[in-house]
Amino acid sequence: MSIRGKVALVTGASSGIGAATARKLATEGVIVGLAARRKDRLEALMTEITDAGGKAVALPTDVTDPASCKAAADTLIAQFGRIDVLVNNAGLMPLSSIDSLKVDEWKRMVDVNVSGVFNATAAVLPQMIAQHSGHIFNMSSIAGRKVFTGLAVYCATKAAVTAFSDGLRMEIGPKHNIRVTCIQPGAVKSELYEQIKDAAYRKQMDDLAASMTFLEGEDIADSILFALKSPARMDVAELFVLPTEQGW
Repeated sequence: MSIRGKVALVTGASSGIGAATARKLATEGVIVGLAARRKDRLEALMTEITDAGGKAVALPTDVTDPASCKAAADTLIAQFGRIDVLVNNAGLMPLSSIDSLKVDEWKRMVDVNVSGVFNATAAVLPQMIAQHSGHIFNMSSIAGRKVFTGLAVYCATKAAVTAFSDGLRMEIGPKHNIRVTCIQPGAVKSELYEQIKDAAYRKQMDDLAASMTFLEGEDIADSILFALKSPARMDVAELFVLPTEQGW
């Protein structure tokens, strides 16, 4: 299915999977709304995309703020008349043991990883319902399927994203012709690891990176494109994407 001319909102677009997805979508002729907090990164990516012949709009956005998400969606609708794709990619992963009681980190993860998905979804759904079409991608993780030490709260947030995705698909697919895909990556090169302040867990992640070839952001972007370009009759509900060497 051709996606040229469609309009997408990508959260967490300032780096990693979000930036890679924005680039891939733009090369396919999609108009991309770049949503994240770091305005300088967004503007640099917008320039890169437009210089390559694509179309992009920088939309400084805090996904924890419903009004900020709505403003980003409203800007795209005002300029292009529609929103066809939402990629809920913004996320945090500061590893720590539960008994270290880093409650502020827990709250921030819930705010970004869970409430951020809710807020961005609520911002675009009215338009998708009105146009009776759309495709929502929610970025979960292998951590939404399995629990790992040091990642208990992160796993809980990603399990919530997985559950929300399936419920969302069941409710809005048949009624409003809106597809929902939950992406569940394994180990991916990402700035997420820079958020780990616990030295032992940071070393654990560094050792893991040395033991296998991690996926690149582009690999996840390709997975999104596969689901997005599938026939309209087909909803790829889940994609579990791992490095070949990841045996767990």
